[in-house]
Amino acid sequence: MSGDATTPRPELEELFAYPLFSALTERRTRRIPRGFSVDAGPLGHTSSNDPAPLSKLEEAILVTTIAGITGATTHDGPLTKPDGGSELGTPFLNILARTASSADNAQATYFFMINDDGIFLVRHPTGARALEMASDLPPKWSDWSDADWLGAADEFLVQVSDKRMDFPREWPYYLGWNAQASNAPGTTLFFPVVDCTWQYINALLILACEPDGKRPIFVDDWRSFHPASPFEWLAKIAGGLGFSDKVPYQPIGGLKWVRNGFVSTESSVPLGFGGALRTDYEAFFYFQNLMLVGQAMGLGGWIHGAVFPPYIWQQAPEKGRHGLGFRLEEPKKHRAWPPVPASQANPVGIDGILESLTPPYVSSMDEAVDRVVEAKYSATGSGYGNEGIFARSYKDPADAKAYVDAGTRFGPRQIEYVKETCNYIWDTYGRFPAHVDAFYTPGMWLQFSHLELEYYERFFDGSQYTRQSSHDALWHP
Repeated sequence: MSGDATTPRPELEELFAYPLFSALTERRTRRIPRGFSVDAGPLGHTSSNDPAPLSKLEEAILVTTIAGITGATTHDGPLTKPDGGSELGTPFLNILARTASSADNAQATYFFMINDDGIFLVRHPTGARALEMASDLPPKWSDWSDADWLGAADEFLVQVSDKRMDFPREWPYYLGWNAQASNAPGTTLFFPVVDCTWQYINALLILACEPDGKRPIFVDDWRSFHPASPFEWLAKIAGGLGFSDKVPYQPIGGLKWVRNGFVSTESSVPLGFGGALRTDYEAFFYFQNLMLVGQAMGLGGWIHGAVFPPYIWQQAPEKGRHGLGFRLEEPKKHRAWPPVPASQANPVGIDGILESLTPPYVSSMDEAVDRVVEAKYSATGSGYGNEGIFARSYKDPADAKAYVDAGTRFGPRQIEYVKETCNYIWDTYGRFPAHVDAFYTPGMWLQFSHLELEYYERFFDGSQYTRQSSHDALWHP
């Protein structure tokens, strides 16, 4: 290693000098890690090397790429609708920003880092620590020494297991050739899970803030599994209301919200269509960020299918499974099963380490909704109530205060309606959410490695791995 723990190193200077468009055009999937042999007929290769794990510094840079705070968000949206009505001015769940785009800045994606030392949660900072770290942002990562990177990673990483993830290398755990090269010794993987609970509630609240006459009615389009069909239920009340042809499924909250004019029968939101409500898109932006950073560092990178759920959530040593160790909560039983995932166990979190906004981590769904509202508007948090944080993006703090004061917030009727919706989901299915898992996985992970260069030199044109071929001389002289 060149330099000491506090001085900049030449590999870091080279990392920040690498052009963005070079990373875009030279990025490739490169699967074969050092120490790995390939039985591929005419393209076969037997390695004489030992596995070569990433260094702590290399992992720290990747970890900080997905966990670091980069400043404050930019609120540049309208407060008034074209028809003159009020536009919701407080849609975001967080004001502080990170490196990837996120639906309503939910920042719902958490990565697990998996290497030879075990399984680690990459936990991004929240609360008071996030506010403290935001005191000097955006960060000047190009000026950081290796000590800065290593210190950040030490803070972000929480060890979940001292054993590498391990599953039988066959279906139904792995698919195809992934079973051979995936999760190989010496590699480092990043596996995303998405906490859907906070943004699920936040999105329902945003929808409930649409104006009178336009506000949608939430309907459960999965009630066909129930012995009493929603069509039969609606037929009994359609004569008086005349809307069975417009709302073909059971309205959540019963008739009171229709009768008092809060929701419109001309607009319905079937919960089964929502899925993860786009909250999972954030994970793919992080994948791209990581791939570009890995390319700039000269590492091999490979995005591919991970071990399948529900197995990856589990730890069952007697069956050869060593996964993440999530708590899996069984749903309410029905005579006829509702669709997947409502009929399946819900991965709700890892006790004391990563917990979603659903029982048993909250006492009720009322509490869950209250916690979302409190997080957004508390004066001591990182949301709209903290004028100092919100003002970071503006030249004049007075403009920021005026914007927040003018922006509409969730009203009591909106909160009541969403509480009733969330309680309906919990009471009906015995889990929250029902139409998506509390922790959802896109089913992909990203593997980084030092490449088996002898394999690439033997079979591939040198232009396919120029950055990787110079990695060792720069990073491991």
